[in-house]
Amino acid sequence: MKKKVYFNSHLQQMLLWFILLLLVSLVACSTGDETDSAGGTESDSIQNIVWQWTSVTEKSTGNETTVPLPRLYTIIFNSDGTMTGQADCNTFSGTYSQENGFTINLGPSTLAACGEDSLDQVYLGLLSSVAAGGPDGSGGLALETAGGAERMLFQNGGPVPGS
Repeated sequence: MKKKVYFNSHLQQMLLWFILLLLVSLVACSTGDETDSAGGTESDSIQNIVWQWTSVTEKSTGNETTVPLPRLYTIIFNSDGTMTGQADCNTFSGTYSQENGFTINLGPSTLAACGEDSLDQVYLGLLSSVAAGGPDGSGGLALETAGGAERMLFQNGGPVPGS
């Protein structure tokens, strides 16, 4: 009778080890692709990055405008749905949502005159018309106005300082 008890005990231990190993494997596999609050995965998140505006292309004409100093035209999307940015010599803030497309609601901004070569008003106008956007597949960010009329491209300027 003792052999049978030993056999069952040994089998139970092996079964417990197998279950433990299976649970550890499942946990390890599930942590790499979790959905974040913006609806994307951690690997394609646009949050907590200083995005620098590099160009805009008009769909109807194909004309592309290259931004001469991308570091002066930035946007940062925070995990709480707020955003901040720089439009040449001005700063702005607001909110954004990635539900049902992509929307940006500009809030307060400074109103300094940046000069006649500035793209600050063009940039702010385009941002207020964004209807779609997300990672562009090559490490950048693409934002489009309704119907894709204008496509803005952004380069990753690095993580937000202090985050």
